[in-house]
Amino acid sequence: MFNTKAVISFLFLLVLNFNFSQESVPNTTIADFNKKSISTDLVLKDGKYYVLSFWATWCIPCINELDAIADNYKEWTDNGIEIIAISTDDSRTKKRVRPMVNGKNWNFKILLDENHDFKRALNIDGIPHTVVTKGKQIISRRVGYSPGGEVDLLDSIIEYKSNNE
Repeated sequence: MFNTKAVISFLFLLVLNFNFSQESVPNTTIADFNKKSISTDLVLKDGKYYVLSFWATWCIPCINELDAIADNYKEWTDNGIEIIAISTDDSRTKKRVRPMVNGKNWNFKILLDENHDFKRALNIDGIPHTVVTKGKQIISRRVGYSPGGEVDLLDSIIEYKSNNE
């Protein structure tokens, strides 16, 4: 029988390699957790791996994904991968972001895309939506979340890094 995890990892790597293009993260302005404007060019450093997770306080799958990532956050950072959770809460729900993040005790960087400028610039329609980058170079995208998906994502990024560095 096939090893399911190996097959999923292989398929994800195919998707990573298939999606690997010259598409770059566009430079837009978003806000940090203190609502200070910051350029995406200043956030994403060349050569570093990032997982950009677009989420909102009302999105249960988004929260489940970020909770699962937070549970193993040290493993992500030990492998040189920075997690950036980008809230897409708008003016009606933005007041819920800080209490939720504080209550969850998430240790990764939180950025705010209240006007959805960054989300639109990346042509993101729905959330949860995950974009994997090396610096500003987009490696892969993933829409949705299912339990265990974060483990497969981490394993696939680690394997991608070992095959491409």
